[in-house]
Amino acid sequence: MSNSSWVLSPVLPLTSFGNVLMFLFNIVLAASILFLNVSVSLSIMLNGALRNENRFMYMLSTCFSDICTGVSYYYVGVLDVKDTFNSPTGTLYIVPTFLGLSYMAILAAQADRYHAVTVPFKYSQRMTRNRTLLVICSYWVYAFLIVAANNLVTVTVAKRLTSIGTFVANIFTVIIMIGLNIRLFIIARFQLEREPPSDERDNKRSSVYLILVVAAFFLSAWLPIFLHITACNFIGSICYTFKNEGTDPLRLLPRVNACLTPILYIRGCTAIRTTLLSKVWKPCCRTRRHPGRLGPAGIQSPRRTSKVGWMSK
Repeated sequence: MSNSSWVLSPVLPLTSFGNVLMFLFNIVLAASILFLNVSVSLSIMLNGALRNENRFMYMLSTCFSDICTGVSYYYVGVLDVKDTFNSPTGTLYIVPTFLGLSYMAILAAQADRYHAVTVPFKYSQRMTRNRTLLVICSYWVYAFLIVAANNLVTVTVAKRLTSIGTFVANIFTVIIMIGLNIRLFIIARFQLEREPPSDERDNKRSSVYLILVVAAFFLSAWLPIFLHITACNFIGSICYTFKNEGTDPLRLLPRVNACLTPILYIRGCTAIRTTLLSKVWKPCCRTRRHPGRLGPAGIQSPRRTSKVGWMSK
């Protein structure tokens, strides 16, 4: 193969209106993933109360992996790339790992919420913040160990490892994200309703409903590609039937989910939304709109410091 055949080109030839729209859509999708997940990440990191809650650490982990997904989509989604094991334009299985990290973060968050709601006293004793961070670091390390294993073995063995891993992931998806979510819904609908009204009860209920909605969108975006990869790897047929990553709808859905997840976090969590509007977006907009005021002699006067902004506590 000559080096000229490795020259990267746009995801589709920009020779028609539809191809240009597809090219622009992938650019906008990558930018949206980055913008929304960076915004939510900053909102959590700038709020000390959020950083002290375990569930927001899982949200932060999801945002970090989705930020990597957004950055990598400028390559695999905007350009003509086939991210297969033996492709010259592949990413050594690194880019799909970022999507897998989001998957593991949501699974861990599901188990965390179930544990916190069903046995709150034991949960407060067992799952300290350091242990939660240890769980998060563990599945990050595990994911990249799998990447290393796939790159150290032959392509045939790597494909078999991927098919087995995807099959196991499907089992956990069905058992945890469907079965566990039904249990969580029953708890939120009946058990929490019987408790006396309090801020703690409302906090538990909102956190459970949020993770249920996130999981529902996650399943709708991920199950098609999980089932497809598992089936074609076990049968031995070729999974990548589309021209490249950017035109494959099965691989587009998880990227769309990476954009929807931070929107659900913003919509479903008042604390994130308040911090986002007061400490992340509002100061940036104010800096752009009012870089300074002009005095009567045309001299720029110092801008007033707002009570709500980067200096607010």
